[in-house]
Amino acid sequence: MKNTKFIFVTGGVLSSLGKGLAAASIAAILESRGLRVTNQKLDPYINVDPGTMSPFQHGEVFVTDDGAETDLDLGHYERFTRTRMKKSNNLTTGQVYFSVISKERRGDYLGKTVQVIPHITNEIKDFIRDSAEDFDVAIVEIGGTVGDIESLPFLEAVRQFRLEVGKQNAAFIHLTWVPFIKTAGEVKTKPTQHSVKALREIGIQPDILLCRTENFLSEDIKAKIALFCNVEVASVFTAKDVSCIYEVPLIYHREGLDEKIVDLLNIWTGQPHLEAWENVVEKMLHPAEEVSIAIVGKYVNLTDSYKSLNEALVHGGIANDCRVNLKFVDSEKIEKDGINHQLDGADGILVPGGFGDRGIEGMIQAAHYARTNKVPYFGICLGMQMAVVEYARYICGMERANSSEFDEKTPYPVIDLLPEQKVVKEKGATMRLGSYPCTLSESSFAFAAYGVTEIDERHRHRYEFNNDFKSGLTEYNLKITGVSPDGRLAEIVELHDHPWFLGCQFHPEFKSRPTDPHPLFRKFIEASLIYHRQKA
Repeated sequence: MKNTKFIFVTGGVLSSLGKGLAAASIAAILESRGLRVTNQKLDPYINVDPGTMSPFQHGEVFVTDDGAETDLDLGHYERFTRTRMKKSNNLTTGQVYFSVISKERRGDYLGKTVQVIPHITNEIKDFIRDSAEDFDVAIVEIGGTVGDIESLPFLEAVRQFRLEVGKQNAAFIHLTWVPFIKTAGEVKTKPTQHSVKALREIGIQPDILLCRTENFLSEDIKAKIALFCNVEVASVFTAKDVSCIYEVPLIYHREGLDEKIVDLLNIWTGQPHLEAWENVVEKMLHPAEEVSIAIVGKYVNLTDSYKSLNEALVHGGIANDCRVNLKFVDSEKIEKDGINHQLDGADGILVPGGFGDRGIEGMIQAAHYARTNKVPYFGICLGMQMAVVEYARYICGMERANSSEFDEKTPYPVIDLLPEQKVVKEKGATMRLGSYPCTLSESSFAFAAYGVTEIDERHRHRYEFNNDFKSGLTEYNLKITGVSPDGRLAEIVELHDHPWFLGCQFHPEFKSRPTDPHPLFRKFIEASLIYHRQKA
């Protein structure tokens, strides 16, 4: 293995400080200096992966090309760098214990008492090394907050790891909170002091402190933090709140964080080239126009449930030099109260993926509204399936058409399980997951977006378009414009008597980046912008 450098990112005081964003931004500025960078996420929960968790519990599940259901922070990593994440970029406590127990049952530890130290910690260290192979820098984010009992094995493992590889090959960056107390008119450093104290009690002395706060910290405050946290003043950096998350790498560079990291780890690099990020921020902060997109879903009370989706819509705006205003509409509320005025003002309607029958009829009503009112419509996964159900009911005369997921007795199961899925018993990692090829029809919205006939996109679903009803739907002008190479699976459906109406079985949001917006989101926002202009 090449002499890979390691950066361990920990967090203190409270959750949701933005460790994932910090780790991704550090990766972005190091990559801009010509380094080959990868990210890893160590999650302390005992689930093997987040695939069976509710989005309300954990936010979205991000899917990699190789079919891993992972933490949403891997989405940040992909959006901020050129590196594609894999199964090997996310490790959970569940995976660690599953592996160690499997080895114990096989007899790999014969004669030994299997313990947290060294067996669990060795498993973690082996994962970190293996996942970092062939990269210049590996940035390892440790989930949870310092002081949580669940994170202790990971923190102990990285403490040992630093001793083994040496100080010039591993650095600790601790993200903490410096709140501004408005009534007192001053910032408070005590939470940071306590957080670092807890980290040092574990045996880890941070090399760099990233202080999340509202405004840039004064030199006096930095000096105070440095004194009480046993770090140099030059190692205390402001992680300032920003209105645009893609500004974070620019803030870190302005603070000199990348210079400090390459100095600590003794890395030779070129000067950073951050022009692409400057361009992204400029377009986001000073757009020429704006559109409003209604997201009609069932997890709208937690926006992290649609993190990649929200960002992909913003990327579509960047590509069209417009601001995208997101309006979250609860499909369950539409189901109970009808459309009413909930979609008024929407220049485009997007129905995202999801599981379970709650709010399904509201999604069908949203698809109906978009189709009949000629509002640009984008259905993703479940949103595509509900558009097919709507068309079957209202255009093809298939009364009570539905997905067999929601109505096992429907006379028209236009969405159904494939035979191989009907025998699946276990829920975890048994869906169609990861990247699959798709062939596009040239006379389609999809081809106009991609410009090629062969694409690859990521999937996360169990139910499919039912080919038994293919002829019954297509004879009424539902267009199947994307299929698997063998023609067996319908991947994209469209309506061509409409300004822009497209549903796809896959999740294009997972492959969108601010510097390279996904083609379908670019075209959806373009169509929504045209609709907005026509209304004006």
